[in-house]
This record gives sequence, C-alpha cells and structure tokens, in this order.
Amino acid sequence: MSDRVILHCDCNSFFASVEQVLNPKLAHVPMAVAGDPTKRQGIILAKNELAKKYGVVTPEAIWQAKKKCPALVCVAPHYDKYVEFSNKCNEIYNRFTDLIEPFGIDESWLDVTASRELFGDGEQIANTLRRMIKTELGITISVGVSFNKIFAKLGSDYKKPDATTVITREHGKKIVFPLPVESLLFVGKKASSALKKLNIHTIGQLAKFNRDILVDRLGALGGMIHDYANGRDDSPVMPYGYRADEKSIGKGETFVRDVSSFKELRPKVQRIADRVGLRMRNKGFKALTLAVAIKDSEFKTIRRQIKLDVPTNLTLEITRLAMEIIESNWREGRAIRSITITGNNLVKADKVVEQMSFFGEDKARLRDERLQEVVDELNKKLGRGAVAFGEEKRLNNE
Repeated sequence: MSDRVILHCDCNSFFASVEQVLNPKLAHVPMAVAGDPTKRQGIILAKNELAKKYGVVTPEAIWQAKKKCPALVCVAPHYDKYVEFSNKCNEIYNRFTDLIEPFGIDESWLDVTASRELFGDGEQIANTLRRMIKTELGITISVGVSFNKIFAKLGSDYKKPDATTVITREHGKKIVFPLPVESLLFVGKKASSALKKLNIHTIGQLAKFNRDILVDRLGALGGMIHDYANGRDDSPVMPYGYRADEKSIGKGETFVRDVSSFKELRPKVQRIADRVGLRMRNKGFKALTLAVAIKDSEFKTIRRQIKLDVPTNLTLEITRLAMEIIESNWREGRAIRSITITGNNLVKADKVVEQMSFFGEDKARLRDERLQEVVDELNKKLGRGAVAFGEEKRLNNE
C-alpha cells in the first residue's frame, strides 16, 4: 500500500500579511500587528519581513520592539478580516480536496492522496496552491509535503516564506533529524526542558532514545513524541467542516490593573465564570473538572484543577469553585494580572444522570438551575448583561 500524500499549508506572517493587503503602504515599512497598550495587551501579535530583520519577535512588548526598531508601525488587529481570509484560503484548498483540517486560523492539513491523477503529485499541488493563494488573496503560504501530518508540518516550518518543502519517507531523516526537538508538534517548553535533562536536543536524538524511559519520564506524551520523531503517525485529515465534540471550554481575562484582594477579585471571577458557564449551557455541556490559571504581574502562571462530584455549568457554582481554588493556592496580597477559568472533561448536559436525593444540595441545585434558566432567558430578551447575579452566594439552602 502506497503512502498517503499530506500537505500542511501555513500562511506566512498571517495577520501582518492581511493588514498589508488591506493597506498596501504597510508592505514598504517595518510593521507589526499589536494589542492595545491601554488594556495591558500591548504585545506584538505578528510582524512583517521588514520588522523581522530588526529582530522584532512575538510575543514581546511594543516598547521592546520599538527599542529595536524605532520606525516600527503598529496597527490594531482586525480579527474579522483574518477569519475572512482564513475561510478564503480553505475555499481554495477545497478545489483540490475535501479532506481539509484547519489547525488554528492560519494553518490547514490537506490529504491530496486521491487528487494526484487530476492535479499532479504532492509537490505540484503545493506549488499550484502557493501561486493561487498569492494571486487571488495577495498573501503567501509555505507548504510541507509528506506522508503524514507531523512531518508535513515540519516541512511547512522548514523554509519560509512562500516555499515548498518535501519530506519523503526515504530521505526525510536528513531534514528532520537535525532539527531542534522543539520543532516537533506538542513539544512545548516543559517537555523540551525534560528532554534536555536526558541530553535530547534534536529530533534525531529523540527518535533513537529508549521509548520506555520517555514514557516513564513524560507519561503518554513521551511515547507519542517518540512515535512522531520516528515518522509514526497515521491520524487522518478530517473532512472540511468536521467538528469534534469539544473537550474543554474556557475564558481568560487580563485585568486593566493588578488585583491583590480576594474581595476585589470575586466579581471579576464571576464575570469570567458567567462567560464560561454560558458557553457551556449554549452548547449543551457540563464540566466534570474545573481548572483555574492564575498569572501574576511577572507573567508567572500557576494552574490548578479539581474534579467535581456533580458536573456543572452554573455561573454561581463555577464562581464559588474557582474562588475556592484561588483562595487555597494563592496568597492574598500577591498581585494577580489575569485569571483563566476552564471547564474540562465535558459531558452532554442532557445525558448527565444525577442521583437526586431530594435533600439539601440536590433541592438547591434544582432551584439554582431554574434560576439560571430564568436569568439566561431574560438576557436573551433584554440583551446580554441586562440581568446578572448579585453578590455571589453558595449553592445551598441558606
């Protein structure tokens, strides 16, 4: 059985490229897409090739970037336009195959195995796509061509911008093995640090290392990245438009100024919890695990989570549980820059079987679910935020 032909298409400097299409003058100056400094989101989100030459990187503060490049032009992001261009890219890909799996807003995998008789081999299809994207949209893509998704992604990262890189089973190791281990999908900072303690610095060293030791040190991730380094990945490219069941729903907020007291933090946590709970309710989910990430003023983050006896999507309950996590793991008085709340291990709300005892918390839960329904219904009629819970209460009979 012959190998599949998988492409990974990656839009080059996507946000910045779209901004240059919208305003062609930006193509002739070092420019960056940046957040709003007044909202403490003043970081570089994307930069063009001219800015890269000055050493501007993402994500760094605007003031740091301008220190390197005083002439840097910063523009605000236009996310609606990025979504529009992303959709247009996938529409072009769809002329060649219906097996298109987006990986973020600016990347997609394509399975073109069955398309070769019509459009040529993988490299020819990749080059055709590059020309079409440039001609029709005014932006560029880099494309990796390989026999699986992991190596195809390594290919698109290998040479930028506007390039095609082919990684074959026969000769791929010459390209892949010398690459730093961080180049491999799902090898983040934590995994990279653990691998370097084992004297593993390249993908080749990872591929040749003892798999059992990796599993012992890194758990399931160790086995998975060892397989990836050796080119073992048979995961399919899903059809365009496919949506898997969500596994988590979360929301974070960076505060305008640091918060040091739990009393001041509570309404902010409730606001985040309300957004998380509403998304779960709208999508018909409840969470079996609740996670909270707390970031301080020095960008250090701790993450804690708890398993729930009864799954929930209620704003007040998520608020109470999140505050319990924070109060148990954070010293009051220590500045908090941002909070993220995530519901994990989602289950369908209509399939949750709760053994109601009709005592205590169960009666309270029924009452609070009805109250939540009333609040949601009023907000639908009157507008988002028209009705909100007051001072947080515990979900009990008091």
